[in-house]
Amino acid sequence: MLDLLRQRMAAYPYNDLPVVLPEAAVLMPFVDQPEPELILTVRAQGLSTHAGQVAFPGGKRDPEDLDLRATALRESLEEVGLPDDQVEVVGNLSPVPSRFGIKVTPFVGLVRPGVSLVPEPGEIESIFHVPLNFFLDQPPQLSAPVEFYGRRLRMPSYHYEGKHIWGLTAFMILDLINHVYDADVRFDLTGER
Repeated sequence: MLDLLRQRMAAYPYNDLPVVLPEAAVLMPFVDQPEPELILTVRAQGLSTHAGQVAFPGGKRDPEDLDLRATALRESLEEVGLPDDQVEVVGNLSPVPSRFGIKVTPFVGLVRPGVSLVPEPGEIESIFHVPLNFFLDQPPQLSAPVEFYGRRLRMPSYHYEGKHIWGLTAFMILDLINHVYDADVRFDLTGER
């Protein structure tokens, strides 16, 4: 499964966002094992935005970050204690705009099995894993069409063991599985009437 991920990410059709917004990056970390799992976090309750929501490790780009890949890796270390030497970054997806006016670029990474992760209590309430097969076997729930930055989209969401995976996190997961695993879940209705 992860060999296909490596191959397909090398040919991902990257599309930049034609808007100027502050930048951020997240890491979509998969545990590199025969039954891959996606590592997700639950944001701390006391945060001013995204409190209690499921998210990938990540955050805003700092001026010291060499590039957005460095942002994703730095934030992953800060939020869940994931050292960058334990991550093989295999590519990135196209950036997506958040409803808070931030351009977020997801990086896909493979993490060695057995890496000990520790949530940073000021930012992360908990860390959990979802088998990749869950996303391949369970089609997402899709919202009614909404207009979002000039596109007409149906926003995806998933429910896994009491966790609600929605928003940009679900959108990024769906973009990945559509491209890499041919899930063919249609969520972009732009151009249709």
